[in-house]
Amino acid sequence: MKQMIIASSSTIYGSGFLTYLKPELEFFLKNVNELVFIPYARPSGISYDDYTLITQKAFEDLCITVKGIHQFENPREALKNTQAIYTGGGNTFELVNQLYKNNVLETLREVIENGTPYLGTSAGSNICGVSMMNTNDMPVVYPPSFNTMGCIPFNINAHYLDPTEGSTHMGETRETRIKEFHVFNDTPVLGLREGSWLAVNGNTIKLKGKHTARLFQKDKIPVELENERILHF
Repeated sequence: MKQMIIASSSTIYGSGFLTYLKPELEFFLKNVNELVFIPYARPSGISYDDYTLITQKAFEDLCITVKGIHQFENPREALKNTQAIYTGGGNTFELVNQLYKNNVLETLREVIENGTPYLGTSAGSNICGVSMMNTNDMPVVYPPSFNTMGCIPFNINAHYLDPTEGSTHMGETRETRIKEFHVFNDTPVLGLREGSWLAVNGNTIKLKGKHTARLFQKDKIPVELENERILHF
C-alpha cells in the first residue's frame, strides 16, 4: 500500500531545509532508521555528494542514516532493499533524465506501489504524477520521456503562485500556463503552494499544511481545495 508525502517545497520562508515537515516526518518515518536519497535534480547545480550531505544533516535529529543512490553499485537493488526513499528538488528535467538513464524509474514506481515510504519535495513531487509536464523548470536537458511514475492520477505544479495584487508584470501566470497545458492534455493539475503537501495512504490522498491548493481540470473552472480535504478522482 502506497505511503507517500508529496510536498511542494523542501524549505519555506524563515525555515531550514525540511524543518517545517519534521513533525509529519517523525510519524511518517517512525519505523525507519535508513533511507536512500535521490539527488539527481541537483538544485543550483550542486554535486550529488554535497546534496546528500545536506540531506543527511536534515535527518540527523530523526536518527535516520542517509545514503545517496549514486553511492550504490546497483541503484535498483538499493531501492528494492531500503526502508524509505527521498527524492529532493532541483531541476525536474535533469531528475527525470537521470531516472531514465540509470534505469530506475520503473523500479522506483514499483517499490512505492508495494509500500516503501516515499518523500518527495518540489521536483521529487513532480515525478509522482502522470507526467512532469507541469514543472516550472527550464529544460536544461532532454529526457527520453516526460512520463513519470503515475503514483497519483494527476500532475503537480509545485511552488504554485497566485498573481500578485497590484503587480505590473505582464508575463503569464501559473494559471495561464496550466490552461495552455489543458488545450492539449486532459490530465488534472494540482497547484500545490509552498508549505502544503499531500499525504498518500493507499488510494487516499489528503491535502495537508498551511494553504489551500488549486485544482485545474480541462474545460472546468479551477477550484480551491481546503486543508485536510481528501481528493477524489
